Amino acid sequence: MPLRHRSRQAGFTIVEIAIVLLVVGLMIGGLVAPLSSQLEQRRVTDTQRVMEDAREALFGFALRNGYLPCPAISAIDGREDRAGSICNKRYGYLPWATLGVQRLDGWGRVLAYSVTPSFANSVSFFTLNSPRDITVATRGMDGQIIPASDANDIPAVILSFGRNGYGATSDQNTQLLDAGQGNIDEKTNLAGEGVAFVTRPASTDPRAPGGEYDDLVLWMSPNVLINRMVAAQKLP
Repeated sequence: MPLRHRSRQAGFTIVEIAIVLLVVGLMIGGLVAPLSSQLEQRRVTDTQRVMEDAREALFGFALRNGYLPCPAISAIDGREDRAGSICNKRYGYLPWATLGVQRLDGWGRVLAYSVTPSFANSVSFFTLNSPRDITVATRGMDGQIIPASDANDIPAVILSFGRNGYGATSDQNTQLLDAGQGNIDEKTNLAGEGVAFVTRPASTDPRAPGGEYDDLVLWMSPNVLINRMVAAQKLP
């Protein structure tokens, strides 16, 4: 048998190599997608746990002090930003140092926090009748905004800006710009007033009602807060 013919049989053609590379690429791609999805779900779960820990710390702070803390001084100084009995702001960063909790979500960004001013007054403590001014909404099956809480009923809210992090501050104290287009509900959560928030399932579809969305919103139930205060004989 000629040497040239034997070499052709022993080796691989360019077409065969291309097919092998294609198959390997498809196999790797099939593995990467599930791993990426699992990693993202892990970040969501970690963020939910951190936020729930922070909410429990807020309940504990109220039971110990009779009021809720102010937002933090800055993204790197987690002490509450208080001037006497009044907060210097009502919407900002979670006061993680004051609460003794983790400050970052699963994507490595500082959690946000909004508090009703009457609940953060450290002289005139809140009572059963203290006014609340935060409202949380969601989207119904028809895509329209519907209440997730009673109007002006929430004492405080904790917020993560999710995977895209639009408007969030990184661990390196760098604020990410809101680069979203049509992400109406995320822009509502980012608004500086801190009195209106939207919570709904995540969506990467810009055509969805309210646009793309990946924020996580957790709020303090006024009923739970009041019940715990009454049980601890802090109220009425």
